[in-house]
Amino acid sequence: MQPNTYFLHNILVTGATGFVGSFLCSRLLAEGMSVRGTFLVTENPDSLVKGTEQALIEPIGPATFWGHALAGAGTVIHLAARVHVMRERAADPLKEFRFVNTEGTAHLAREAAKAGVKRFVFMGTIGVNGDNSGDAPYIESSPPYPHNPYSVSKYEAEQLLRQISSETGMEVVIIRAPLVYGPGNPGNFLSLLKAVNGDYGFKTLNFGLKVLPLPLASINNKRSLIYVGNLVDALVTCATHPAAVGQTYLVSDGEDVSTPELIRRTAAALGVPARLFPFPVPLMKLAGKLIDKSAAVNRLTGSLTVDSSKIRRELGWQPPFTMEEGLQETAKWFEKQG
Repeated sequence: MQPNTYFLHNILVTGATGFVGSFLCSRLLAEGMSVRGTFLVTENPDSLVKGTEQALIEPIGPATFWGHALAGAGTVIHLAARVHVMRERAADPLKEFRFVNTEGTAHLAREAAKAGVKRFVFMGTIGVNGDNSGDAPYIESSPPYPHNPYSVSKYEAEQLLRQISSETGMEVVIIRAPLVYGPGNPGNFLSLLKAVNGDYGFKTLNFGLKVLPLPLASINNKRSLIYVGNLVDALVTCATHPAAVGQTYLVSDGEDVSTPELIRRTAAALGVPARLFPFPVPLMKLAGKLIDKSAAVNRLTGSLTVDSSKIRRELGWQPPFTMEEGLQETAKWFEKQG
C-alpha cells in the first residue's frame, strides 16, 4: 500500500462473489481491513471469501435497499454490474443495462453519501473510450466513444457519479480496465485458454490433432490486458491514496501484445505448442461478417491499448505482477480444472 493512505475501518465490496470481487476481498482481508461483501438471494453466501461479512441485497437497481450493507462503511468499491450477455434476450438491452449499471449505481452512490461513506471507487470499462484505439493508446483525456449498451451504461454512470460527488462531497475515483485475466476467469479469456489447449467443445471432428492450428499468425495488432492481481492492487491504491480523489485512471499490465504473441505466451504457460498459421486478415473479417461474428473477429484483429502512466505518475502505482507471472497463475488454475 502507499505510505500516505487513509485508514479504512470498513469497506463494502459489491459483486464480492465474482471473479474480481473474490480476489479483492482476499487482498483487503490480508491487509487487516474489515470487509463486507454483497451477494444476491440467488447466490450462495459461502461463495464469499472466508472472513468477509455477508450483506444480502436485492437485485441492483434504482430502488435497491442498501441500509445494512452500508451501515458503518467508510469506503465502497463498486464492482457489481450487468455485464456482457452472450445470448441477449432483452427486448431493449440498453434499458436493462441502464437499470443496473447507470440508475443502480447512482442510487447506491446517493445512499452511500447519506450513510457517510467517504470514498466511492467505481469499476468502469475501457469500452467507455471505444473498442479500437488504433495506432495510439487511449489515455484518460481521450474522447469517450462507448460502443455498445454496456459501455454506454457505464459511461453514463461515471457522469452521474461526478455529479453526485459535486453535490455531496463524497470522494469518487473511477478505474477503466481492458480485458481482465487470471485464475477463475470467465468469458473471452477462458475461451482463449480452451482454444490454445485444444478444448474446442466437440468430440469427433478433431482431425486426429490434439491442438488444431489457429489461423491467427497474420494478425499485426496490439492489445492491453490486466492480470486480476494487478487490477486488485490498483483498486486498493485508488481506495486509499489521498491523491486519487476525483480522478479517472486507465490501468493495464503495461505489456501490450499482439494476438499471436498472446497465444504464444499462453501456450508456453500451458506447456503446449502454439500452433498458428497465416491467414489473410481481410478474408477473416469477411468470414466474420458472413457468420455474424464481426465483433469477435474485430476483437482478435483490432488494437486496443491503454496508457497507464497517469496512475503510475500520480499515485506511484506499479503492477506487482508481470504478464508472464499472471499467465502462469492462470494456467495453473486452468490445468487444475481438468
